[in-house]
Amino acid sequence: LTAFGMDCVPRISRAQVFDALSSMANISGYRAVVEASNHFGRFFTGQITAAGKVPPAKVLVIGGGVAGLAAVGQAKNMGAIVRAFDVRPAVKEQVESMGAEFLEVDIQEDGSTEGGYAKEMSKEFIEAEMKLFHDQCKDVDIVITTALIPGRKAPILIKKYMVDDMKPGSVVVDLASEAGGNIETIKPGEIYSYNNVTHIGLTDLPSRLPTQASTLYANNISKLMLSMQGTKDHYFLDMADDVVRGSIVLNKGAKTWPPNPPISVAAAAPAGGKAAAAAKEPPPPPNYFANQMKQALTYTGGLGTLSALGVGSPNAAFTNMSTTFGLGCIVGYHTVWSVVPALHSPLMSVTNAISGITAVGGLLLMGGGYYPTNTVEGLAAAAAFISFINVFGGFIVTARMLDMFKRPDDPPEYNSLMGIPAATFLASYGWAVSQGYPEVHQMAYLASSLCCVGALGGLSAQPTARLGNALGIIGVTSGIAATLGLLQPAPEVLAQMVGVAGLGGAIGTGIAKSIEITDLPQLVAAFHSLVGMAAVLTCLSTYIDHYPTFATDPAATMVKTALFLGTYIGGVTFTGSLIAYGKLQGSLNSAPLMLPGRHAINTGLLAANVGAMGYYLADPSMSVGLGMLGTTAALSGVMGVTLTMAIGGADMPVVITVLNSYSGWALCAEGFMLNNNLMTVVGSLIGSSGAILSYIMCVAMNRSLPNVILGGFGTSSTGGGKPMEITGTATEWNAEQTVQAMVDSKNIIIVPGYGLAVAKGQYPVAEMVSILRKKGKNVRFGIHPVAGRMPGQLNVLLAEAGVPYDVVMEMDEINDDFPDTDLVLVIGANDT
Repeated sequence: LTAFGMDCVPRISRAQVFDALSSMANISGYRAVVEASNHFGRFFTGQITAAGKVPPAKVLVIGGGVAGLAAVGQAKNMGAIVRAFDVRPAVKEQVESMGAEFLEVDIQEDGSTEGGYAKEMSKEFIEAEMKLFHDQCKDVDIVITTALIPGRKAPILIKKYMVDDMKPGSVVVDLASEAGGNIETIKPGEIYSYNNVTHIGLTDLPSRLPTQASTLYANNISKLMLSMQGTKDHYFLDMADDVVRGSIVLNKGAKTWPPNPPISVAAAAPAGGKAAAAAKEPPPPPNYFANQMKQALTYTGGLGTLSALGVGSPNAAFTNMSTTFGLGCIVGYHTVWSVVPALHSPLMSVTNAISGITAVGGLLLMGGGYYPTNTVEGLAAAAAFISFINVFGGFIVTARMLDMFKRPDDPPEYNSLMGIPAATFLASYGWAVSQGYPEVHQMAYLASSLCCVGALGGLSAQPTARLGNALGIIGVTSGIAATLGLLQPAPEVLAQMVGVAGLGGAIGTGIAKSIEITDLPQLVAAFHSLVGMAAVLTCLSTYIDHYPTFATDPAATMVKTALFLGTYIGGVTFTGSLIAYGKLQGSLNSAPLMLPGRHAINTGLLAANVGAMGYYLADPSMSVGLGMLGTTAALSGVMGVTLTMAIGGADMPVVITVLNSYSGWALCAEGFMLNNNLMTVVGSLIGSSGAILSYIMCVAMNRSLPNVILGGFGTSSTGGGKPMEITGTATEWNAEQTVQAMVDSKNIIIVPGYGLAVAKGQYPVAEMVSILRKKGKNVRFGIHPVAGRMPGQLNVLLAEAGVPYDVVMEMDEINDDFPDTDLVLVIGANDT
């Protein structure tokens, strides 16, 4: 015989759905208010009638457990003025969230214990408590008591002299009467009147709602049984499960209760314990010397690196390109930090679009005629084709997102007028090329670079965001035009370039116009993979094309190094982005794949790449060079898989931003090997953007960037620290209670998560917010930096549903407002 005790289910968070005691206590609290109203001589809610004014009833609930909170909720729903008292400070927030007043005494003492019950308080506290109860009994109409101490007689909280001072017609209900009662004058199991105060001492309140009690009890039992399957798909007793181990009384005839070792069911950290002492310990004073020394060493390392690059620079072109790269990183750093968090999704999309500048690398190597005639030209055409998918798709998706942020009362925008400067620039550039001015090409690249900077700078505010997208389009268009002007290709090759651009653009446009807004994260990941593949193809074609010059070019080592790094970064970006796409799309299991010894595998792959690079630089033959580039492409592709598979699907925002940064650095490598300022500037912008967004994500999740890059993010690892303990008592609300809480609240904060996107719940939420705002409620949204599956995704979804962006705030902006907030609704974010 195997037997379970429903009253033995441990009171832990996971077991609340099995807790029959809580189910019955919930019914008792509800029924206590119903019984009280039945014996009370007037309305609960206030009334103003022709016959006169009726004040609302005043209800005092002592004890804030499940029964007490149920009584508070029901009395409040019936229109009474409700006050509540409990010795556990954690109850205060729950009581106030239901619209009731929480009473306190002047003595600070915590009555919390393991299991969520209250402990016996000190003599001084009890004296202050008795005075509070006496004063309240003189004022209130109904008193409901629920206080119990496990294993002991119920404490007397309402003395006879307090009842004597209550108003005639008052009612007292004692839910602890079966354990002796909290009211001195109560008679367990009876209803009687003393001093014109009705005493309700019923001990069978749950059975007075038999259908409801049976339903809840059946749910408790069925869900307990259904949970007993472990990792199996059939009935299975896992004795390592705290719920099973705590509730099983007999296991095949052998007594197994009480559990050994006991199950910890702490609801709060014990006052005065080590945890409390540690929490009260002030932080150590800052070490100003160490901080300043760290900063000085950082600058020393940076300046020393520049000196070393100067010593090793093969020619002036490398020095100039390094200068361009450094300044581009600084500009990108300051520009990206100015982008408002609500526009991080459009930022990701526009950087995807301008990363299509990889097309420049492909165009520079294209040739043949109407079609490629050798390997170099074929690889270059493929790289350009892939890049144009990114360009067209990225800008169209960005425009779609930014249009969602428009409000009906926003002033009109005439961004189409930006066609005037674009046409003027292209016409003037074409004229200068026709006249043979040699430096106009670099000036055109500078104009293109500045427009790409302006694209990111425009996202610093909502009113200029669409202008930023227009500048990005001008920047990429002028960069492509400058490349064509520099090459001045034959008509046949130009036709091939136009065909490649047109086909790639058509595919990108089709994808961007048909994509659902909820699918934006996987679209961004897919576009990142295209950037990575374009980088690999361009590097391979450049190596083949430039190989004859390596023997005499003093900068050959630098070019070959850039080629190798571009291939490596592109390979990681390509496969890592594909894995991210698969997890976001649901094609792959979103759970992290924790390969045994994965860090050793990744270290080995990195070491193999370093070895391949050494062999590649040491041996000048083409066969070795192509072999090592192919080797690093394969090894880096495997590394992209192992790194990304180890990251959980819920942590994809960080993955996407890191991959975005990788694609930028790959573009920089292309710029160095082709000596192209435009590619270097745009690459540094994208690299900086991804790095900064990754940093923001990591800070929000209390993790380090190396931890993210090395994988294992989203697992049970706590980075060597102790995981946060879950404290307090959870109370389940139904839909009616939630609606009532919104009605009773003035200031409301909604915290949405990815579940909102999956359920397409932004539309009903937007409608609800509109109704609440019309009723004078102050409703705002608090968006966590890593909510959703990419930075800023939830801002875009809410904008799509018509939520004004000025009520959608970041967590850092709204954190200080929580103390003055009446209600917080967490929707679709069960990890918040």
